[in-house]
Amino acid sequence: MSEEFKKDQIHALGAGFWNIRGSFVRNGMVDIGNQSALVKLASGKFILLDSYTLTGEVREQVLAMTNNGKDIEAVLNIHPFHTVHCARVAKDFPHATFYGSARHHKQVPEVNWSKDYVESDAVAKRYPELQFSQPKGIYYIAPDDSVHSGSLLVYHPASQSLYVDDTFEIPPSKKFNDVQAGINLHATTLKALKDEPDAGKAYCDWATKLAHEWREVRNFCGAHSGLVVFAEGEFEAALLSRIDNARADLEAASSQT
Repeated sequence: MSEEFKKDQIHALGAGFWNIRGSFVRNGMVDIGNQSALVKLASGKFILLDSYTLTGEVREQVLAMTNNGKDIEAVLNIHPFHTVHCARVAKDFPHATFYGSARHHKQVPEVNWSKDYVESDAVAKRYPELQFSQPKGIYYIAPDDSVHSGSLLVYHPASQSLYVDDTFEIPPSKKFNDVQAGINLHATTLKALKDEPDAGKAYCDWATKLAHEWREVRNFCGAHSGLVVFAEGEFEAALLSRIDNARADLEAASSQT
């Protein structure tokens, strides 16, 4: 693993949205990547999407933009199973309100969590600069700790940036070949289906609706698949194609429950 690959980076995507690319070394060997995002609000304050420990030049840049961190008013932890950095980031920004899922509260009790869960309507109303969507048909917090398909997806319309942890991923070929676009569903999606006969259909219908509603997405920020820029209309087409291909298997799997 090269030093350049391990070095955290921050990407300005415009309109007050910065994607922070970081590292997550799994099993002490493979760096599968990690992310956070800094979002400037209409008030002039900021929020962070996800807890990721800021270091080096990226930390210095974020602190410089946010009045030494004092203007970061909240941290929204959007994936129930991404908890490694929560306690550290809470110490770094003790004045910020921390939002998470029920699992965050349970796994990291030392953090002073807001009573409002991150997926709640209350949080969505608090931050109109963002749009949120929670997948239907699959568990948000799966009973099996190895199933990470469920998360809260966040869209920042002003910068046309979609921020997603695990639920959707970009295949490796996209990162090296701008001609080939594609979107993968997380590898545990079938295992994440709820024990309901229409779960597969509900998931596919949700994703199809999302593709249409968020068709303007250009910047795809994936936790473990990197930052990829789609051409106009490419995101909608890629997601619709993937769901069309997966629908039969997902609906068949849930019909057997």
